[in-house]
Amino acid sequence: MPIKSLIRTIPHYPHKGIMFRDITTLLKDPIGLRTTIQEITKRYQTYSIDKVVGIESRGFIIGAPVAYQLETGFVPIRKPNKLPAQTIGRDYQLEYGNDRIEIHADAVQPGDRVLLVDDLIATGGTAEAAVRLIREMGGEVVECCFVIDLPDVGGRTRLEKMNCKVFSLCKFEGD
Repeated sequence: MPIKSLIRTIPHYPHKGIMFRDITTLLKDPIGLRTTIQEITKRYQTYSIDKVVGIESRGFIIGAPVAYQLETGFVPIRKPNKLPAQTIGRDYQLEYGNDRIEIHADAVQPGDRVLLVDDLIATGGTAEAAVRLIREMGGEVVECCFVIDLPDVGGRTRLEKMNCKVFSLCKFEGD
């Protein structure tokens, strides 16, 4: 069963013209969820990952079980004012405005080998901001991992221009 077949498409959400790729249908399927975590974990078993960093919020759902399977720590990157200790943050642009993400200032140590995880790569703005935060803290982003890639939107290329390796389990082209 291909993972892609379990991802629902919702036209015109959250704005007209956007084809939203909804992973909740993948997550509620026990075989689909297990397969997703197993495929990602299998890829990174030999990468010597020190931390898995997940981007709010669907990156938490995928990243935490991957960290558990890899026997490493999990670090959340969140929207502003959601983390209780000292944070560092980065602003970035969305297709329809600006946003900000933050990470605990002590979450990534210099030299940590980090796997960045999220559900989807579209324009790459959030992932780029996350990579910049991790690097600012002295971490090495080993790879950026996504369940879904929308290659025509350009996020993969954006990350590759930052010398990031990018992996996804499936692609939705033309959207």
